[in-house]
Amino acid sequence: QVQLVESGGGLVQAGGSLRLSCAASGRTFNRLTMAWFRQTPGKEREFVAAITRTGAGTRYADSVKGRFTISRDNAENTVYLQINGLKPEDTAVYYCAADDDLLELPTLQRAYDYWGQGTQVAVSS
Repeated sequence: QVQLVESGGGLVQAGGSLRLSCAASGRTFNRLTMAWFRQTPGKEREFVAAITRTGAGTRYADSVKGRFTISRDNAENTVYLQINGLKPEDTAVYYCAADDDLLELPTLQRAYDYWGQGTQVAVSS
């Protein structure tokens, strides 16, 4: 089993920045493909970004390209999501996801077996 704990959410003004963190345990971290998703009430959970086991490869949703950066520190067992230029439409619960059996960076929820509890990001206009 893999345990994921997100942190770093909060209330920020539009244009501001946040860095979300996701600490993983229970499995060798460098064997996990990691991703971030987000969800607003009444909507499907949507893909935000993903990163390969080594960190050499990343993938982003078109809506966040240029503003969000996913990274990982395998020594610290942590994945990060740097969010710049926050917009009100970025308001959501952000979830960390992981899987240990992926050879690519899928955008579908069902591809990831492990999930955190989420951290709320709220952006005021």
